[in-house]
Amino acid sequence: MRINRLLSKEDEAVANADVNLELLNPLIEKYKGKKGNLIPILQGTQSLFGFIPKEAFVKISEETGLKISDMYGVATFYSQFRLHPVGKHIIKVCHGTACHVQNANSISDALKESLKVNDGGTTEDGLFTLESVACLGCCSLAPVMMIGEDTFGKLTSTESIKVIKEIRLKEYN
Repeated sequence: MRINRLLSKEDEAVANADVNLELLNPLIEKYKGKKGNLIPILQGTQSLFGFIPKEAFVKISEETGLKISDMYGVATFYSQFRLHPVGKHIIKVCHGTACHVQNANSISDALKESLKVNDGGTTEDGLFTLESVACLGCCSLAPVMMIGEDTFGKLTSTESIKVIKEIRLKEYN
């Protein structure tokens, strides 16, 4: 269920258009020369931009001596890191065993159709990103999805779409 997180040339141009690398300076100063700094620097970078821009890898490498290949290896290994912008609300649909047998696929399919995105995709308005995940640890609520910190359980495909519509209404009102 690993999502392809590499960018096309067009996506890359859009993703990196508004990146102010100066925002990295305090983060780099905080961790520069410290042992075990790679993950905290990547986490801090993602916290600043919502993802890790290509230019950030270059700046961090130049100023800390960390190898781009090492940073990229860590960023692509751990699913917490993102290499492209995501929506304001990340929808995580569980596809673990309990959710799978309770028809999580129908929830994902309904959300894909309603949002007009594929797994890992972001809606045109930048409001939602849809992700399939291996487990959310809420097996007793199967099938389940999380949006931000909110958990929605015992879902049907119709109920999942209703949740999305309610969020959209709150955003645009």
